[in-house]
Formats: sequence, structure tokens, C-alpha cells
Amino acid sequence: MASIQVRKRTNCLIIDFYYRGIRCREQTALPDTAANRKKVQKLIDRIESEMAAGTFDYRHLFPGSKNAEKFDGRSEHEADHNQGKETFDDAVSQHSIGTAGTPLLRDFVETWYSEKEVEWRRSHKRIIRADLDARIIPRWGDWEVGRITKTDILTYRAELAKVQARGKETMLSNRRINKLVNLLRQVITEASDRYDFRTPFLNIKQLKVKRVDVDPFSLDEVRKILDTIRPDFRSYYTVRFFTGMRTGEVDGLKWKYVDFDRRLILVRETIVLGEEEYTKTDGSQREIQMSQAVYDALKAQENATLGKSQYVFCTRNGQPLDNKNVTDRVWYPLLRHLGLTLHRPYQTRHTAATLWLASGENPQWIARQLGHSTTEMLFRVYSRYVPNLTRQDGSAFERLLLQSGAAKPLQPDIRTKEDDHE
Repeated sequence: MASIQVRKRTNCLIIDFYYRGIRCREQTALPDTAANRKKVQKLIDRIESEMAAGTFDYRHLFPGSKNAEKFDGRSEHEADHNQGKETFDDAVSQHSIGTAGTPLLRDFVETWYSEKEVEWRRSHKRIIRADLDARIIPRWGDWEVGRITKTDILTYRAELAKVQARGKETMLSNRRINKLVNLLRQVITEASDRYDFRTPFLNIKQLKVKRVDVDPFSLDEVRKILDTIRPDFRSYYTVRFFTGMRTGEVDGLKWKYVDFDRRLILVRETIVLGEEEYTKTDGSQREIQMSQAVYDALKAQENATLGKSQYVFCTRNGQPLDNKNVTDRVWYPLLRHLGLTLHRPYQTRHTAATLWLASGENPQWIARQLGHSTTEMLFRVYSRYVPNLTRQDGSAFERLLLQSGAAKPLQPDIRTKEDDHE
């Protein structure tokens, strides 16, 4: 005897019945109302009628259910009998019931987003919302989350590989495709947990992303840039080159976080997409020691903006700098003028790291300055610069031995044939 149950967490109706001695439970996306109970009861009546007649086909009525696997292998007579019969979701599709009783993706994604956004920074919420509205919902919104298969996802990934990147002549990069597919993965994986169906993302691997090498400036190039840059941006880029601060960190730096007495810059906030945010990670909260060049640059900047704005580097009206505007109107024109490769501004951070390594600073100290919790990333990202800049080629060990006298040249053992006979 089949019955109607209610899942407490979702308040959705569940069909509970026995087939071939096995208890089966199929969840719907219908809220527990009197009208919906009537609709589900009609379906139960149909199931019981077909089981009594020996014509019930679990796979046909619930094609996406994990329970269907237990009853596969029906007879040809049963298959012929079910030709043209409507499936479970056909019977009540107007109520968004899927093969495992799952809602439409456009409905579930709003629930997922509203529950997750409390965990995210405002800038991240804007990015996720934009991708959902532009890429995920238009493509998958009318699909029931329990119906999406592995083949569907692989097809979607192949489609993305043929999409032209915005503002470029190239196609979407593997990195971008992975981000979009991973966003879909998060939504469907959560749905599979709530509605008890097998996630179709099993064994779907990430596309390989080509490693992008860092490309820092040499010290001579840094000097050339700082000697040529507009005077009102000289302090800004001096701080960027010699502290390793991220773009959002230096743009969001406020005077209250500049400690001249202890010669420290306190990284506490960041600017992302024009909004103040918490730093990238907890580890990014740090104190950066000022070199003399940085100290002098901030003292010069003190005369320009202290008292006019809370921000160390700001526009004429005291607002934080617009990174894109500065990059397009100051940074790239300067590099073109000097005949230098058009590095992204973020390479100033890589430059600071490699210069510190070149000077022989302690790797743990460098990691702390950059906001890394360990030195692992330092050596992984900058490994090829360490031997070239710090001469880690065995010569330091050779010098140590010579200075200690432990490597005195050995006197040749001159022996004559006569000595050998003695």
C-alpha cells in the first residue's frame, strides 16, 4: 500500500511504496498542500493499478531515480506495453516535478544563492550573480536538476569552448570554462544532496589550464619606470614595486593604517570593484615593513593627500583610485613610451618578491610580507628566479668552504717509479 509522506527539511511530498518487496521513496517538488496531495494520490493509484496488472515499469515512470537500477531488465512485453505512456514528470510537469522529484534549476539556484551569499564578499557575490544570470540560468533554467546528466554537462562544456571571449578575438579560456562548469557543479551537487539523486559530475575532470609564468621587472626596469612616471604617481608605484601589495590592497590603503613610527603598513582592507572589502584571506591581514624607499614615498604622499582624503592614494575629489582607469591612462602608456613589454600591474607584486629573493631575504619573512601563510607558494611560483637571482648554484657553499679553510688545495702526490718499487 503506497502512502504520501512529507520531507521535513523541504516540506515537499514523498511517494512511499513497496515494489517487489523493496521499499521505494520518490520525492516530489510539490509543497504539502491539499491540492498537491490529490495530484500525488492520483499518481499512487496509477502505480498500484499497474503493479496489480503486472505492467508497472519503474524505469519508465521514474527514469532518473537511483531506485530504477534495482528493477532494470524488464521483459519486452512490458516495454511494448509502456510505449506512449506518460512518465511521472509528464503527468505533473506543470508543477516542476522532475525524475527524482526535483525542481527546475532556475528555482533551486535562487534558493542556493540566497543561502550561500552570506559566506561571500560583495565583489564575489556580484561575480557569481553575473555568471548565473548570463551563463547558467539561460542555458539550464528550464531543466529539472535531477534530469541533468553527465552527457548534458560534457555537451555544455564543449559548447563553452566555442564561445568567443568578451572583448577578445579568442575563445573562452579553459580557466574560464572551468569556473562556469564549477559553478554549475556547486548548484547541482547541493541539489543532489537535498533531493537524494546521484550527482552527474562524478568523474568529470577539470580542463587543463596552462601554467602562466610570472614575468617580473628587472631592477633596472623598475628604476627606469620610477624615473619616468608622472610625479603624482611616483609614490604610488614605488609602494607597489617595493611592498608587493595587491592592487586592491594598495588602492584601499588608508592613512590610519600607515604607522610611520614603527615603519609599518597595516593591511586590513581592500578595494574590489570600487567597494571596500575584507582582505582576500585571513592570512592577507598582515604588517608590511617599510624600506627606506617606501618610507620616503609615503612621506611625500603625506604632503599630497593627508587631510584631504582617508585614502593614501586617491583621486582629486578624495575617492579611491579606479584601477582600470589608472592602468589604461597611466600604466600602459608609460610602458609603451619606454618600449617595455605590457606587463599587467599585478607584476609589480611579483617584482617585489623576486627582488627580495635576489637580495637574500629570509623566505619566511618574504612570505609574511606577501600575505602567504607558508613558503610553499613562494618557491612554487618563483622557483625559476631563485637560482638566477640568489646564485644558488653551489658557489655559496664553495665560498663557505674556502673562507673556513676546510677546502685547502690538496698537494699532488708526486711519486717516482723508484718509490713504487721500494
